[in-house]
Amino acid sequence: MSRLRLFCLASCFAAWGLAFVAHAQNPEATALSPAPALSASSTSQDVPAEIARQRQAVAALREAILKSDEERQAACWQKFAVNACLIETRRIRRQALDPLAQQDLVLNAQEREWRSALREQRLLGKQPATQAAP
Repeated sequence: MSRLRLFCLASCFAAWGLAFVAHAQNPEATALSPAPALSASSTSQDVPAEIARQRQAVAALREAILKSDEERQAACWQKFAVNACLIETRRIRRQALDPLAQQDLVLNAQEREWRSALREQRLLGKQPATQAAP
C-alpha cells in the first residue's frame, strides 16, 4: 500500500475521530446526533434501541478499521523496513480506534443514566401516595 494511501486513510480516520470527540464534548454544537436525549417523553423502549443501534454502528466501524489494519500489516511484510511500517500501522490503528472507545464510554454513560431514570421511576411508583406521619 502506498504511503499516500496510508496518509489519506489516517487523515480520514483522524478527522472522523475528531468529529466524535468534539461531539462527545459538546453535542449541541455538532450536526451529528449519536446519542438519544433522555427525556420524560421518550419511552423506555426508544433509548435502549437507539443505544443498540449506535453500538452496532461503532462495532461496524471498528471492524472496518481492523480489517484495513490487517491489510496494512500484510503490506508491511512486503517492504524492506517491516518494523517501521508495523509501528506506523499500529499508530494509525490507535488513532482510528481511540474515538470509538470514547463513543463507547459515552454510550455506557447514557445507558447508566437511562437505567437510573427507570430505577427512580420504579421507586417513586412503589412509594405510597400519602405518607403516614410518625
